[in-house]
Amino acid sequence: MKIPFLILLILFVLFIIGCNKSNNENPISDKGEIPVRVICVEKENLLRTVATSGQFSSEDETLLAFKTGGVISRIFVKEGDKIRKGQIIASLDLTEINANVSQAKAAYQKAERDLARVTNLYKDSVVTLEQVQNASTFFDLASKSLDIANFNQAFSTIKALNDGFVLRKYASEGQVVSPGSPVLQTNGAIANNWVLKVGVSDKEWSLIELNDRAEIEVDALPDNKVEAFVYKKSESIDPNTGVFEVFLKIKGVNKGKIASGLFGKAVIYLKSPLAAWSIPYDAILDGDHRSGYIFVTNDLLVANKIKVDIRNIVKDRVIVESGLEGMKYLIVSGNAYLTDNSKIKVVK
Repeated sequence: MKIPFLILLILFVLFIIGCNKSNNENPISDKGEIPVRVICVEKENLLRTVATSGQFSSEDETLLAFKTGGVISRIFVKEGDKIRKGQIIASLDLTEINANVSQAKAAYQKAERDLARVTNLYKDSVVTLEQVQNASTFFDLASKSLDIANFNQAFSTIKALNDGFVLRKYASEGQVVSPGSPVLQTNGAIANNWVLKVGVSDKEWSLIELNDRAEIEVDALPDNKVEAFVYKKSESIDPNTGVFEVFLKIKGVNKGKIASGLFGKAVIYLKSPLAAWSIPYDAILDGDHRSGYIFVTNDLLVANKIKVDIRNIVKDRVIVESGLEGMKYLIVSGNAYLTDNSKIKVVK
């Protein structure tokens, strides 16, 4: 008889434990209230940032070309070569150009002789004033033509504008190029004038100001990050990329650590703060990267489900741009059991 009694006792104890466990799992009280924790809803002035990326270039990158067209005689450098200011780095075949100079010089000398002869004849009343004026005009035209020929001859070579490096070569020796066609691209990297060109949206462009602080992350650098500032903003959209360009100038990077075309990620810290709400990530229910749903209460008795617009997500905090206007308390715990207009009980 003792064994059945022990079995009944064990079953009774298990029943009591099960009931207690079931009661603990159900947060709803006898009055239908769901226990929740809340925090006050307060707007803050938050630091705003713009995250973007781009490629490095020097401030003085230049496409170099010949003033006149012709056949390339020599290119004295190759990509990556170090150059000095004033160094001749490419030249045209001068056969045609020198012939043009000789022709213009001969025409100038003839016009000079004709003007002198007509002027003397005019003194003797042999020719008219109009003939003298015509000869003078021809002399002026010949003089200008000679100046143009000499100018073109002088620019039949390409000289380095600054100390730096050759970035790209667009033509080869023996190739026929037209006036203004790029032959070489150079920069002044020795001067360490590196900038990171990044693309931003129109809204971000309007918020960014000159001299805003920036931080650039570069995998190729030993310390990985460099300080920078907003140096320049484009005044129009780039038709190729569809974004606005912002130029970030770096501070104090040693020579040789940066190369043209190197990739970098940047964070721009805006001067003007953002008036918004910073709420815990756990308070957000279903939503996406632009909006979400949360529970709030003004009377601490009833929960209301509302939609908010999300500006950004930073670690375990969500930056809410709008939707919390007029709200007093945000429910941060117990919201998984809530529906719109649920009764609540605030607990610590």
